[in-house]
Amino acid sequence: MRMGVADVARMRFALSPLAEVIESLYQLSSRRVSSPHRSWLESTRDGLRGVDMALLRAVVPAGAYVADFLFAAATDASAIDEQLRLVAETPPARLRADVEAVWERESVPAPARELCAEGTAGARRLADTLWRYWSVAIEPHWREIRAVLEDDVAYRAGRLTGGGVDALLSSLHPEISVRDEVLQIDKPRHSVEHDLAGDGLLLMPSVFAWPGLVVDKAPDRPASLVYACRGVGTLWGGGSPNALDDDALGALLGHSRAAILNCLAVPRSTTELARELGQSAPSVSFHLSVLRRSGLVTSWRSGRRVLYRRTPLASGLVAAGGPG
Repeated sequence: MRMGVADVARMRFALSPLAEVIESLYQLSSRRVSSPHRSWLESTRDGLRGVDMALLRAVVPAGAYVADFLFAAATDASAIDEQLRLVAETPPARLRADVEAVWERESVPAPARELCAEGTAGARRLADTLWRYWSVAIEPHWREIRAVLEDDVAYRAGRLTGGGVDALLSSLHPEISVRDEVLQIDKPRHSVEHDLAGDGLLLMPSVFAWPGLVVDKAPDRPASLVYACRGVGTLWGGGSPNALDDDALGALLGHSRAAILNCLAVPRSTTELARELGQSAPSVSFHLSVLRRSGLVTSWRSGRRVLYRRTPLASGLVAAGGPG
């Protein structure tokens, strides 16, 4: 991808609930859910029995491509209800063409063929099925997922300020490198040259894309990269907030501050910490101020929220003070 000054100026990050739906479905279709997400799969397995997974696997198979109409909806809006409204409005001809494209030379499975034969009702049924999947598999974890995504964006912003655009882009994924004005992506099955032509570049961190990288460039929208975000390993493995109450770290820092550090493997706001720990927001805010002055917590603003996360020093203390 060849970039110009206008493309750098229009480069931006976006968080997409539908992207997480698509990438998690891709993993399920492959039947090789990556190790960081196996506990997520176990927690959602029962709920998925009430979802038409045969249809979703037929629309999002583990192939070389993802249906273009899904990517269009994932990048055109930021709220899941608006994204699924766009899916429901997909013209029947486009739905059929995109489904056939993802299966390439293979025969399209019966659930997808039946969907395409329904015309406009097929797109609405797909959107309803995606909504049920979202409600069972992603929405219960969305607060934690969003915090990890926001943490990744904050980290990339640090790379930008510390090393410039080259450092930012090169840090996104091992397949990405920057050579002069060219963003090079190592995808052995694809050979494409594209000029961004001033449209910019959309960068979308994803929990379920790990460890992969998805490139999207359609003529009617800016190019986008869906890349595996940092911190995926901390997402599903957090312990109880009270796990440190009686250990050495609690004796050193105080039980409240130790519990806060234990919660901050995933970024959280003061309100979220107060709710999770059963403490008042002013009390949590006071402890956070002490931890931040001590170099154990870092913070940054994301929209109207201020998020906190423990520093590497604090993570080392938590690990050293944990059970065993």
